[in-house]
Amino acid sequence: MRSAKWKMAAAGGAVGLLNGAFGGGGGMAVVPFLVSLGFTQKEAHATALLVILPVCLVSAVVYLFRGHIEMSAFLPVALGSTAGGMLGAMLLPRLGGRTVRCLFAALMFAAGARMLF
Repeated sequence: MRSAKWKMAAAGGAVGLLNGAFGGGGGMAVVPFLVSLGFTQKEAHATALLVILPVCLVSAVVYLFRGHIEMSAFLPVALGSTAGGMLGAMLLPRLGGRTVRCLFAALMFAAGARMLF
């Protein structure tokens, strides 16, 4: 069990590094890791959201003080993502694990393709 906690801490460091450097993506990286530790697909997604919260807050504060945040986009995007997050949290329990896994994989693929092209 002690070894698993060290692996989780190391993965957490990698998640923080990804999120801090790229402004996101840490949550996407932690989901496959949690699944590999035996979490169900739904548990991994829900846990990833809670794990990423402090990382996002710390990263946002650093970016804010360095002047890298476009404040005119903050409120509309925050309102939309809050509403979408609530809907997604209500939807997750209604989806099967395989469906969640496939949708998540499709999202990661589409995001990667979008970044390349």
